[in-house]
Amino acid sequence: MPRRAKRYVTRGTFASYATSAALALTLAGALTACTGSSGPDDGGDGKQGSSSASPSAAAPGKYDTLPEPCGTVAVSQLRDMLPGAAAAEEEGTPAPSDSAGPYEGEASVTYDTDRRVGCRWKSVTTLSTRHLAVGFERVVSYDPAVSDDEQAERLYAKKARKAGIAVASEGSASGSPSGKTPEGHASPTDKKGSSDEDGDKGGSQDPEGDTEESTSPTPDEDLAPRTLDDIGDAAYVDDSLHTADSGLHRDITLVFRKANVIATVEYDQWVTDKHRIPDSHELQEKARELAEQLAGRFEED
Repeated sequence: MPRRAKRYVTRGTFASYATSAALALTLAGALTACTGSSGPDDGGDGKQGSSSASPSAAAPGKYDTLPEPCGTVAVSQLRDMLPGAAAAEEEGTPAPSDSAGPYEGEASVTYDTDRRVGCRWKSVTTLSTRHLAVGFERVVSYDPAVSDDEQAERLYAKKARKAGIAVASEGSASGSPSGKTPEGHASPTDKKGSSDEDGDKGGSQDPEGDTEESTSPTPDEDLAPRTLDDIGDAAYVDDSLHTADSGLHRDITLVFRKANVIATVEYDQWVTDKHRIPDSHELQEKARELAEQLAGRFEED
């Protein structure tokens, strides 16, 4: 009787051990399968993360320095744009700086001449005052995925949109007007003036238009704020006539981009006689000639 009981206990214990071993093997296999299946996925995520964390840096800009601004404009160009400067030079009238001649210009205040420089000139006659300013900005991208040239292109487009001028990427053909003058009321002749001011100026100019040497030109779509061809990589011109009580003046702003540099030409004329509207065609033409000259200097580098 004791022997049978002993054999019974041994068989039961063996069966229990066998069942436990089988269960352990099953769990171990399942755990191994889970661990094996997660390995490739984890490895793939890690590779993707490492590749995106260290992208190849975009190419640096073409220009790493800027020109000396007061020496970029030829004296012949300054004589043409600042007719009062020659008279001031002959008469000994003080220039913007007492020690500087009328064509030497005055450097703009800047805190980083590697990134931004500028210069300005001024001429005065009995009929008008003219101001000229040129500025250069070297654009640097701090995004490794964006090149300096691309960042400059974005900044140029932002400036153009702020001026109300559609750039080519927005569907406006190069050289086309901005659309600011659908009916000529906001033309370069009087872009900033109100409708009442238009009527007042129209009434005062009609009887004197034939006798004045400089009168308001006929609204011309070709003079409207627009993009320009053949100046740098992209360019536009903005034209504003201001008729406030502070004085009558026309402001021309021409901006062009060359690689990672954005250049700005600002040219304006203030008149003492409100019947003598500054000529938009003359001012734009001179600003454009200067911009072409400046763009040519970059192409030579």
